[in-house]
Amino acid sequence: RLGKMQYLQNNTICLPNCKQKYCFYLQKLKTVETGQNNKKRCSVFFQTSNTSSDSLFKQCNSHISTCIFGKVQKIFVCDNLDFSHSFHVSEVMHRRHTTLREKGRRQAIRGPAYMFNERGTSLTAEEERFLDAAEYGNIPVVRKMLEESKTLNFNCVDYMGQNALQLAVGNEHLEVTELLLKKDGMARVGDALLLAISKGYVRIVEAILAHPAFAGGLRLTLSPLEQELRDDDFYAYDEDGTRFSHDVTPVILAAHCQEYEIVHILLMKGARIERPHDYFCKCCECTEKQRRDSFSHSRSRMNAYKGLASAAYLSLSSEDPVLTSLELSNELARLANIETEFKNDYRKLSMQCKDFVVGVLDLCRDTEEVEAILNGDVDQNPPTELRPCLTRVKLAIKYEVKKFVAHPNCQQQLLTIWYENLPGLRQQSIGVKCLMVLGVAVGLPFLAIAYWIMPCSKLGQILRSPFMKFVAHAVSFTIFLSLLVLNASDRLEGVKNLPNETITDHPRQVFRVKTTQFSWTELLIMKWVLGMIWSECKEIWMEGPREYVMHLWNVLDFGMLSIFVASFTARLMAFLKASKAQLYVDLHVPNDDIRSASLPADIAYFTYARNRWRPSDPQIISEGLYAIAVVLSFSRIAYILPANESFGPLQISLGRTVKDIFKFMVIFIMVFVAFMFGMFNLYSYYLGAKYNPAFTTVEESFKTLFWSIFGLSEVISVVLKYDHKFIENIGYVLYGVYNVTMVVVLLNMLIAMINSSYQEIEEDADVEWKFARAKLWLSYFDEGRTLPAPFNLVPSPKSFYYLIVRVKCCLLRLCKGKSHLHVNEQEMGMLNSRLKYDHHRANMRSREDNTIKKPIKKPTRHQKIMKRLIKRYVLKAQVDRENDEVNEGELKEIKQDISSLRYELLEEKSQATGELSDLIQQLSDKFGKNAKKQP
Repeated sequence: RLGKMQYLQNNTICLPNCKQKYCFYLQKLKTVETGQNNKKRCSVFFQTSNTSSDSLFKQCNSHISTCIFGKVQKIFVCDNLDFSHSFHVSEVMHRRHTTLREKGRRQAIRGPAYMFNERGTSLTAEEERFLDAAEYGNIPVVRKMLEESKTLNFNCVDYMGQNALQLAVGNEHLEVTELLLKKDGMARVGDALLLAISKGYVRIVEAILAHPAFAGGLRLTLSPLEQELRDDDFYAYDEDGTRFSHDVTPVILAAHCQEYEIVHILLMKGARIERPHDYFCKCCECTEKQRRDSFSHSRSRMNAYKGLASAAYLSLSSEDPVLTSLELSNELARLANIETEFKNDYRKLSMQCKDFVVGVLDLCRDTEEVEAILNGDVDQNPPTELRPCLTRVKLAIKYEVKKFVAHPNCQQQLLTIWYENLPGLRQQSIGVKCLMVLGVAVGLPFLAIAYWIMPCSKLGQILRSPFMKFVAHAVSFTIFLSLLVLNASDRLEGVKNLPNETITDHPRQVFRVKTTQFSWTELLIMKWVLGMIWSECKEIWMEGPREYVMHLWNVLDFGMLSIFVASFTARLMAFLKASKAQLYVDLHVPNDDIRSASLPADIAYFTYARNRWRPSDPQIISEGLYAIAVVLSFSRIAYILPANESFGPLQISLGRTVKDIFKFMVIFIMVFVAFMFGMFNLYSYYLGAKYNPAFTTVEESFKTLFWSIFGLSEVISVVLKYDHKFIENIGYVLYGVYNVTMVVVLLNMLIAMINSSYQEIEEDADVEWKFARAKLWLSYFDEGRTLPAPFNLVPSPKSFYYLIVRVKCCLLRLCKGKSHLHVNEQEMGMLNSRLKYDHHRANMRSREDNTIKKPIKKPTRHQKIMKRLIKRYVLKAQVDRENDEVNEGELKEIKQDISSLRYELLEEKSQATGELSDLIQQLSDKFGKNAKKQP
């Protein structure tokens, strides 16, 4: 006979003590691992005659030696429901270890769960039941224990250091969480909030945020590290620290997890992500964080940027998410080049911001919405011209957000502006467009004259169209290149007279006067150059020098025009000196033929043929600079190639190849210089003792090694006339190693780099070409620069009108100078008091905020459109998330909900059973009384 049993909590060993015998009972063990069968439920009975507690525990130890239970907490010895002894499992294990030592067996130092078992103190049965009820969502038990128990420690923790609130939140038990939050002094509320955010439990997040601890909103802005100075246990996971990083605030974590609804709730509560200081910031805060823990400081910056770059935070926290995303992507790209250890992370975040902008643009449904994204808030910054300003497109091009610029919605809008004032031309064939271009080329001077006379006419509006401006400038530059070719046409078949002959028109003419005169083609070229210089000056004035030099083509134009100016200046200097010599001859030489006259050396120099000119002669320098300028002029044709779909990707690949060549030149120069000086040091002592002068001087070493790359140097370059075989052998080895290194290794590496760059362009050729084409188009969208060079040198009546208006304004200012001066003095007198006024105004504003509600400012058209787009983006993101496959976490949530429902149904069944028993008892008593009265 076992007697009465005390049914305790799960994972408990109960020892009921009867008068006749002892028994040992294992009740409801979840997991028992034996040598044969794993995960086997068992109930074991040990029966003995009258034995002592020690012998009973020996039997218990004997059983424990073959059974390893996962969560056994206590062993109770009871005598008919009265507990007489209470022992911990550790005490039982201590006895077991003593027995093992007595038998000579080796003792295990630590168990597999030592680090967890040593964390906290043991739990009472009541606490175990409370934690299990919170974990499995047993709402009735939790409510009853919180209301009735006087000894319950509701902040108790399990073996992993989690309290009831953390267990309830982790298993998504909303009702249990609400019950626990009602208790004053509940610990680790902050960690529960972070846990709910990480799992996306929106309703639990709302319940926790309603806790009095978040009433002021200050805890939402402080990180766990800052919170430790106020309350060590608020964000703590256990006594060892926090579950998440110390610098992660609730809103940062919600942004990391892309929880749109939770981010919105936190933003409404006043939570914000503070943007990190500049990387080179030297303020006290940054300096102290860097000194204390540089790695933690870098990780905190990374976590903050991850939150800022989150689509959830970008879409809900900014009034203009497009502008914020573009600026943030550029900042992250810049940080990727500074903090190279986190380069991949920053690049990924930068791409994430760019993808967000593209996603918003993709949701546009009409032209108005596309214009709102491309132009920005035009209500705050109204454009000065009728044409859209395209502020966001210019910013995207500057930050190289290629997918945004190449998006069909953006390209369609740009194409509409490109063919402005030219209805129907967009739908015409290529032949019709070519005929139009040919007509513009033939009639360009007449079109320029018509624009000078009638700039505001219908023809003027057509010429101001971006497409017509592009055609006019392209035709003008084509004419300029034709003049360069025509200028050399007299020498295409070679010069009839040798360049060292002094051919003159008459005997008294100085030879240099004939060669330094400017031809009519050169005068036209100079006019074109002056027109292009004026155009570049206007561009520098409009954009600013810093923005001007950021574009490679502007640098190329500046260099080309500078070289042309230097060439013509040197040519002019040579002509002036030759004219001065001619004047001297005309005044002081009586002979008809100056060849027989005696001239001073400085005058006679200008009668010499080319073979006797000095290397520093201005005309020689002019001709060299002119040749470079011609090469640069023809290379500028690549600027207009992106307008064509066939040549555009090829030009982009060529530009990328030039960058690869510059990178390659670093290694190339290092190897080249090493072998050049090595071979020079080897053969510099053998000048005249070699079959050729290779390597005997630095110049010859450079020539030999350079042309050796192309196979134009001979092996005999290392051979000596003397019998110095050791030097020759070293020369052969070095020369061979050089050729293998340069030709086989480095040149093939360059070819591989070029091929890789071409493949990158080819894989995304459409995006690259559309981005390059948009850059070309945008340069013609701005007002001004309608007429190309050299027609822009002649001011139009419109320019005179603007000049008259400005002069009139200046005269009006001069006439009212005294009144303006008086006003300025008043403004300067009020400058010092303005700060006080602003401070007083701020105080008054804060008082008004505290007393009455500020009037809501009417949203602008741009804000309304952005609100619609962001709403679509959020809905689309939520739908995409819901369409994902059901994962393991969602299945676990369903199981937890079923478990909670099970406990609620059992509680309702118990209550109904109790009520039914009471009713039966009442009926029995009533019928019993009636039965007694009847006899």
